[in-house]
Amino acid sequence: MRAMLNRFRLGGLLLASSLLLPAAAPAQEAQEEAAAGMLAIEIPGHQFSFEGLFGTYDRAALQRGFQVYQLVCASCHSLDLVAYRHLEALGYSAAEVKAIAAAVTVTDGPNDEGEMFERPGLPSDPFKAPFPNEQAARFVNNGAYPPDLSLMAKAREAGPDYIVALLTGYHEPPAGFALLEGMSYNAYFPGHQIAMPPPLVEGSVTYEDGTTASVEQMAADAATFLMWAAEPHLETRKQTGVKVVLFLLVMTGLLYAAKRKVWSDLH
Repeated sequence: MRAMLNRFRLGGLLLASSLLLPAAAPAQEAQEEAAAGMLAIEIPGHQFSFEGLFGTYDRAALQRGFQVYQLVCASCHSLDLVAYRHLEALGYSAAEVKAIAAAVTVTDGPNDEGEMFERPGLPSDPFKAPFPNEQAARFVNNGAYPPDLSLMAKAREAGPDYIVALLTGYHEPPAGFALLEGMSYNAYFPGHQIAMPPPLVEGSVTYEDGTTASVEQMAADAATFLMWAAEPHLETRKQTGVKVVLFLLVMTGLLYAAKRKVWSDLH
């Protein structure tokens, strides 16, 4: 009786695997094809000040990038992991940061009566999200959900280079390309169809430092700002790494000298 039950169990397992494997194979193939498509897109390189062992953030570029985010990107994309007080690292004074935060209205509470209330933003507040929830964001954007940009520069292959390429990669689709309704053609987006329309227009931002706001300039500045948002401690990390390497070199020399001294009588 037990042997018969084992045969039934084995048969059931074989039947289940035969039903599930054919369905799983196409899904795996689709994922592999999508990954291959992303790798097939060659992202052009861009020179950034923060690259290399001794690279640092360009404070002027960071402030220009913040302007681009504030005037263009913030209408759809959140920056949940960054607070207004962090802007002091961009070169803004405490008074300037306080004024930037106070320019937005945030919901706080509850108060003593159990009611939520609105107040001017504080430097300690995170950047205000453009939508109260995901459903509202999808409703306004025809079903598309604009991603949070806090870690975008680290979450995408090629990071800042990808951001520059994406923001400058909008143009007319090639002949024969079937562009879906409501989509825009982008040479560097996987599948080349993106729900976000071209966000940057020549001269749409007036830089406070007088820099010409070309599409390429705004894209590079936005990528620099988003890289800082994703890795604000990059400069400290590099400085610490250099100090550690120098320490190890000195320590190695001292240990070698000590070894020669200790074993000098035997050589």
